[in-house]
Amino acid sequence: MNWNKIIVTGFIVLFAAVTGWAGLFFLQMNRELTSIRLQEEGNRRKLAEAQVKLVEQEKYLARLRTDPKLLEQVIRKKLGYVRSQEFVFRFDDRRLP
Repeated sequence: MNWNKIIVTGFIVLFAAVTGWAGLFFLQMNRELTSIRLQEEGNRRKLAEAQVKLVEQEKYLARLRTDPKLLEQVIRKKLGYVRSQEFVFRFDDRRLP
């Protein structure tokens, strides 16, 4: 037997195994990176939507603080307040058969 051929063959097999393992490791890391990037994109989109909603809510809050008519309207609608000499009529939305 030629020891040089056995050693070279062993190194070739070892190199092929390490290369195969490295390739699979790279593919797995690439898939995970792609998944993380997609998740990041979704999170950025949600953050942008939340920031827009926050700006709208801040504007509404500022209006509530400065606009007494809007404040009165909200209090009347949400809490059912009425002035003296006013009547509130409430109708049942259910329809009788």
